[in-house]
Amino acid sequence: MTRRHLAVPRGAAVGGAAVSLGGGALLALSLPPWGFWPLAFAGIVLVERAIADQPVGTRFSRGALVGFGLIGPTMSWLKDLTLPGYLVAVVLYSAITGLALAACPPGAGRWLALPGAWVVQEALRGAWPFGGVPLSTLAVGQVGGPLAPLARLGGTLLLGAVTVVVGLAFAALLRRRWWTAVAGLGAVALVVALAGVAPSGEPIGRSLTMAVVQGGGPQGTRAIDTDPRVVFERHLRASADVPPGVDLTLWPEDVVDVERTVTDTKEGRELAALARRLRTTLVVGVVEDAGKTRFRNASVAFGPDGRVVDRYDKVQRVPFGEWVPFRSLIEGVAPASLPERDAIAGRDPATLTTTVGEMGVVISWEVFFGRRARAAVGNGADVLLNPTNGSSFTGTFVQSQQVASSRLRAIETGRWVVQAAPTGFSGFITPDGRVLERTGVGQRAVRVHAVGLRRGLTLYSRAGDLPVVAAGGLALMAAWALTLRRRRSPA
Repeated sequence: MTRRHLAVPRGAAVGGAAVSLGGGALLALSLPPWGFWPLAFAGIVLVERAIADQPVGTRFSRGALVGFGLIGPTMSWLKDLTLPGYLVAVVLYSAITGLALAACPPGAGRWLALPGAWVVQEALRGAWPFGGVPLSTLAVGQVGGPLAPLARLGGTLLLGAVTVVVGLAFAALLRRRWWTAVAGLGAVALVVALAGVAPSGEPIGRSLTMAVVQGGGPQGTRAIDTDPRVVFERHLRASADVPPGVDLTLWPEDVVDVERTVTDTKEGRELAALARRLRTTLVVGVVEDAGKTRFRNASVAFGPDGRVVDRYDKVQRVPFGEWVPFRSLIEGVAPASLPERDAIAGRDPATLTTTVGEMGVVISWEVFFGRRARAAVGNGADVLLNPTNGSSFTGTFVQSQQVASSRLRAIETGRWVVQAAPTGFSGFITPDGRVLERTGVGQRAVRVHAVGLRRGLTLYSRAGDLPVVAAGGLALMAAWALTLRRRRSPA
């Protein structure tokens, strides 16, 4: 192919940019809070069209526009933490998408390479930088569609890869590449069949009655503008609606904010009295001061006798929300919107040992990370608890994606997930990802439901993301090997 053939006319460049942005926008609309999951397939059709037979520079620029169309709207919640951080994230993650699409061969090899490249870039975003930001992934939208059971087989990365394959199959049909479409859909059918017979955890014949407490209040409430006692008392009053004798009662994250260890405070004594009065295991989200520059974010379990039986300190912290990377540089740009202290990362297993069972805990942000839920069930968790606090965010971007992520964690692990938030959303999620008893935003509510205890590990719980990442890398390399072999072959 000559340089003349690789030139991109101005009109084609403008059209390619529009197609790229449109593809990214369709992918964004497939995610919560919109959640029109079939649009992801249409988005991939446009992505394929944007990079087909294009030189590497064009593939990168168009890929970056795909990333911008996807990341720009779906990570807009980050502006509530730091506007500069949001801008950096959009540029960085758009560039990563650009690199992923640039890594796909320009010719026929892209049909094999694109699913692999997408897997690699989502895996990278989920781990780097600052521990990763695994939001705005294709799986978060597809949990509402028929491919969701694939998560128990290979987690969000497999679900995202298969979404790309389905989209490419439609693209192949539009290009009348019949065998490419048949091969793609055949591979999808095989993976779906495997997911149908894969282990999904087993009930142990015992259930618990659980209550979630949502104190209510306006969305957009920020800790720096609110008396923590007000939030605490909202949940204390709401707990009056919890039926006595419930096995476990879950309060949200960070609704108990104290200056020292919670057991040494007035709030700790009130919580102990509440647990005794309700005859329940009470799990509460506590933030404790640890000096002038640090704090702890933990879930603390009070037994029915009012004594603390266990605690779990949050491991996966929110960058720019619970700790500030490069604080000395960032504070000069956004001093008013950043936390003044950094959370101390926990080290304990992601479980609480209680008299009613082994409770897995993924606090708020941690529910976006499949590895945190895997750590919990690997340590013997029968149920997953997700105490969270999204009250400071305007809108419902984070809350909607969090419910979707809780659904993914339920499917991946074969466990019930119980979610509690101070201003919504709270509810119960079955092991197959259905949402029950979901609350509205801002309302005071108590929801009670029977939750079955389960054991056993899914394939994803056993193996994690590594097999899918490795397969994605191999697909990318195989695509390039085939491309280079064809180039060397005599005409």
